[in-house]
Amino acid sequence: VQLQASGGGLVQTGGYLRLSCAASGSILSIAIMGWYRQAPGNQRELVATITSRSSTNYADSVKGRFTISRNNAKNTIYLQMNSLKPEDTAAYYCYAFVKPISDSWEHYWGQGTLVTVSS
Repeated sequence: VQLQASGGGLVQTGGYLRLSCAASGSILSIAIMGWYRQAPGNQRELVATITSRSSTNYADSVKGRFTISRNNAKNTIYLQMNSLKPEDTAAYYCYAFVKPISDSWEHYWGQGTLVTVSS
């Protein structure tokens, strides 16, 4: 199972970006997918998650600005990030809790995609 994230970049304060993450491989089911982020010197923190039934959860710091969505048919999630602030600058990591076809449930992480918000 692999998670491929894309969509990071450099944007000015108040701007927007859209991240995507696609899960691929021998996947039977995905219970939850989401985004975490880690700024230099900080611990990795939750940004947003979404279940297979589209139940969502957001960090307080992004509520009202970020929206997570999911395409179950494509095993893909999206993070629409609006009204970006310099404090949103971080490496964003895709996460999934996956049941592979021939294995037990496992946690998977994608490579980080860098989001930089200039002031």
